Amino acid sequence: MKARVEEGCISCGTCVAVCPEVFRFNDDGLAEAYEAIEPEYESAAEEARDSCPVSVIDLGE
Repeated sequence: MKARVEEGCISCGTCVAVCPEVFRFNDDGLAEAYEAIEPEYESAAEEARDSCPVSVIDLGE
């Protein structure tokens, strides 16, 4: 499974806090998905997506 952070991130840090195995801040201070989602982190990645206040996280194959 893959994650993608679309344009519109407000750098709140929720995804990074909830699932640091997949999300981090890039050099511009915006969140990015830097790793594929391993099966053991799917639940945390889904929580990060669902917790995003601006709904810019997509999860897919």
